[in-house]
Amino acid sequence: MPRRPEQSDTVRLEAFSDGVFAIAITLLVLEIHVPSITASDHGRALPAALLHLWPSFLGYTISFVTIGIMWANHHSIFRYVRATDRTFTLINVGFLMCISFLPFPTALLAEYLPVPDGRRTAVAVYSATLVVVAIAFNALWRYAVWENRLLADDHDRAAVRVITTRYLLGPVSYGVSLALAFVNVWASLAVHGLLAAYYVVSEHHPLRRR
Repeated sequence: MPRRPEQSDTVRLEAFSDGVFAIAITLLVLEIHVPSITASDHGRALPAALLHLWPSFLGYTISFVTIGIMWANHHSIFRYVRATDRTFTLINVGFLMCISFLPFPTALLAEYLPVPDGRRTAVAVYSATLVVVAIAFNALWRYAVWENRLLADDHDRAAVRVITTRYLLGPVSYGVSLALAFVNVWASLAVHGLLAAYYVVSEHHPLRRR
């Protein structure tokens, strides 16, 4: 498909996106606070205080891996997407807005996961956020591939179809985790872990080079 006059290269968009990803993934660790205990109790109480932070470590790990996977997938689509336009850029901004919001539900998860009366809502908010993130990412990809509007002229059509199907797993799986949050929060978190593991081990079909 010939490039339209209003299309441009993706270098600036990728650089801006990388910056947002880097900031979001860095902010996650700021939600893990050093425990405050009295000086006389340091030897005995510090190990217990660190163990008490397990929800923060869990939330950090899940979110770090999830954002890392989102970044890797975002990076991978530009092996296929070779141009951008205003609409694609705005969809990307919306996607990045969702990514940069993720430290908040992560902090909420860490704070309320140990609280029986609050953990259900915290996990539901966390899952709902990732549903929105996954939908935004699919919107970005689908806009680019629709009628091959932003793809390289010699893109691998079979690979694009496989990737499109694979990306659909995200909104569906996070939707399942959202529903499970109201039934069993641990099962909901297990879905997050399984989905992260799936995307870590899965690979894209290579782009046929020109």
